[in-house]
Amino acid sequence: MNAPASTAQLLAIAPRPVPQALLDALTQRFGAQFSTSLAVREQHGRDESPFTDAPPPAGVVFAENTQDVADAVKLANQHEVPVIAWGAGSSLEGHLLAVQSGITIDVNRMNRVLSVNADDLTITVQPGITRKQLNDAIKDQGLFFPIDPGADASIGGMTATRASGTNAVRYGTMRENVLALEVVTASGEVIRTGTRARKSSAGYDLTRLMVGSEGTLGLFTEITVRLYPLPEAVSAAICSFPSIEAAVRTVIETIQLGVPIARVELLDANAVRGVNHYSKLTLREQPLLLMEFHGSPASVKEQAETVQEIASEHGGADFEWADTPEERSRLWTARHNAYFAAVASRPGCRCITTDTCVPISRLADALLDSVDEANASRIPYFLVGHVGDGNFHMGYLIDPDDADERARAEQLNHQLVARALKLGGTCTGEHGVGLHKMGFLVDEAGAGSIDMMRAIKRALDPKNILNPGKIFAL
Repeated sequence: MNAPASTAQLLAIAPRPVPQALLDALTQRFGAQFSTSLAVREQHGRDESPFTDAPPPAGVVFAENTQDVADAVKLANQHEVPVIAWGAGSSLEGHLLAVQSGITIDVNRMNRVLSVNADDLTITVQPGITRKQLNDAIKDQGLFFPIDPGADASIGGMTATRASGTNAVRYGTMRENVLALEVVTASGEVIRTGTRARKSSAGYDLTRLMVGSEGTLGLFTEITVRLYPLPEAVSAAICSFPSIEAAVRTVIETIQLGVPIARVELLDANAVRGVNHYSKLTLREQPLLLMEFHGSPASVKEQAETVQEIASEHGGADFEWADTPEERSRLWTARHNAYFAAVASRPGCRCITTDTCVPISRLADALLDSVDEANASRIPYFLVGHVGDGNFHMGYLIDPDDADERARAEQLNHQLVARALKLGGTCTGEHGVGLHKMGFLVDEAGAGSIDMMRAIKRALDPKNILNPGKIFAL
């Protein structure tokens, strides 16, 4: 297992020079759509990761259409200058940082719905649209897009990191739900991958290659995803447990019995305490499962009764049902705010997060030892997880100016990931590799697989201008 890299090591790559000729060319092409203002550059030089020392980009292009993206990439390619795509800025592993300087392309203005094909259950959108904006646009048609990573992330960013979230146990991840892409390559060429058809055997699966590539192989300008009918009935429930193990055993038995639960989220006592304070709730401050059931009224009732029976066998108590949209929204909003609630509980802190995923049968093993280590460290932390598919997140709340505390948190992260890999899991279930998980990817995939990834990267991006310094080192 590779030793965890320090922030200094990860950011030690020398920035590439950005010639004035490129800045002048971008100003001539884009006018007010291009900014070299320090405030704008600094805004685009940070994300939600623990990295605070990365340099800002040399300039920011505010793209409004595919041609804008293609032209910006062509100019950057001519000068061999890095290009980083920017969506909502909510990434947690340093994906958006301009570690080798370069130009950031902000796609927030590319937030239109291009076409809805309700009969085929597909929608094509621009990359800057967020998941909430997408769902607001289609709710009147009785459809929804289920991938929900918590933050109101952009669809482009979710595609780039192969995101999943709270609904993945039933509806899958971005990998299963992206059907087709329009992509700007490193040379500025615009290509299309995939179709609106539900399956294909035509050649290499370039769509799957691009999904999860974290901006290192191309920039998305159009994305076609699957939609789903809004379920006839939806019910949510919360249940408190005497221990994390009891809650996890409930989840494992629920999944192994084949209950088609739509969402099942775990919050430890620390997370519940933070949520209570931040969202003004009065939940019992014990490990808690937040569940949701989709289907017909009869099937939802049957699913809920089955899970309630399983939970009772493991000491589950205070079952609270939420059948109205307002009640469900209150509970899920609190869950989605768990990260911000935790950060607010220690003013001035930075959060070092991890998101390992293990086979569901090994979830208890992975969680319990990690919790014991976190408790022994005395570093404030919280635990949340999309535990229905074996995915969980530990967040360590550190003083960014305390080098020892940062090092201890990174060591906890290191131990947690090593445990997940030993149990047959992965170093990242949904956040992606970015900067933070580069060493762990080598441990997981092996040198041969990393060499194959490098070969693909060199073939598609020979000048290494697309988000360089992420996923693996060339």
